[in-house]
Amino acid sequence: MGIIVQKFGGTSVGSVEKIQNAANRVISEKEKGHGVVVVVSAMGKTTDELVRLAADLTSRPSKREMDMLLATGEQVTISLLTMALQEKGYEAVSLTGWQAGIQTEAVHGNARILDIDSDRIQQYVDQGKIVVVAGFQGASSLNEITTLGRGGSDTTAVALAASLKAEKCDIYTDVTGVYTTDPRYIKGARKLSGISYDEMLELANLGAGVLHPRAVEFAKNYQVPLEVRSSMENENGTIIEEEANMEENLVVRGIAFEDQVTRVTVCGLPSGLTTLSTIFTTLAKNGVNVDIIIQANTNGDTASISFSVKTSDLEDAVNVLEQHKNVLNYEKIETEKGLAKVSIVGSGMVSNPGVAAEMFDVLAKEGILVKMVSTSEIKVSTVIEQDSMVKAVEALHEAFELSKSRKAEAAAQARQA
Repeated sequence: MGIIVQKFGGTSVGSVEKIQNAANRVISEKEKGHGVVVVVSAMGKTTDELVRLAADLTSRPSKREMDMLLATGEQVTISLLTMALQEKGYEAVSLTGWQAGIQTEAVHGNARILDIDSDRIQQYVDQGKIVVVAGFQGASSLNEITTLGRGGSDTTAVALAASLKAEKCDIYTDVTGVYTTDPRYIKGARKLSGISYDEMLELANLGAGVLHPRAVEFAKNYQVPLEVRSSMENENGTIIEEEANMEENLVVRGIAFEDQVTRVTVCGLPSGLTTLSTIFTTLAKNGVNVDIIIQANTNGDTASISFSVKTSDLEDAVNVLEQHKNVLNYEKIETEKGLAKVSIVGSGMVSNPGVAAEMFDVLAKEGILVKMVSTSEIKVSTVIEQDSMVKAVEALHEAFELSKSRKAEAAAQARQA
């Protein structure tokens, strides 16, 4: 049988007991005849604790030394999990990111994987050994330790699965799969049996925290089937692949939301073809990520441009705009905090016109004012008041019948007939 890549997040290896449980999951796949490669994160809140220790010493730690520090978290986990496997009678070996052949950009703190030389891993697998790899890390061409940023262990796992041509990549976490929306907020949220790469990528980019967007993008590019599953419950999770199982036939597959959004409006910009490119090129070059964009011509000579940013990025955005005021030639900047983004996602929107209109109608009936809108073929995003966020998600979840399984409905109708 082929190789299975398993990834365990920090909450899934946060204690000795949880590491023992993860070891049992690994052994289960090994006993089925698979070659097994395991990717792990740092235990529990280890990374947060390491960041705190650095902050106690300096307010401006060098990025290189932070990578040296943070990479130790995963190194602890790989050694402990390997010991657990060996104690249970299985041959296993642990590898750091650079030992596993993960080559990255020469960027500290948020490096991208450029290539993986997986020969060493493959040799161990061929010898019948379980290989335990540290997620979140690699090495640059300069032989410097690098880390991959938020969600880096997910990315490591998917990249290894692609390099090894694995049959599948299982992402073990503290939830049982991908839900129609966040079950911590919405009681009717339901686990999906399947979802497409494109839908998952949209949900991940729009605030769903189950998978990091970079990992989903990697999976789509290399056609790696993913399954998000619980590390504690022995049940099927959610399969993420090119063509999701469409037994539920949902037009809208899920709802993502995030708070702490701010609208920035740049007023009195000169009208012209280059205005948009100038302002957003300036922001991008200075590392400011913007989201929804709206342009309005106030008269023939001037225009206003509004865009949304995370509230944590507001100060940086305003500083960049003020520093380049002479180039951008605007009159003033206005900001509005206390906003949230609510988005519906589903590949069924492509062939079902009127979904956006239905969304707006639902929000209007709830008395929720839509301040900004962004659409793609498979999603509609709205910016609304933060205080109305959960109310909006509840109403949309109900309106698009995401709490109901179409399979269950069909079975019930058949029984009644």
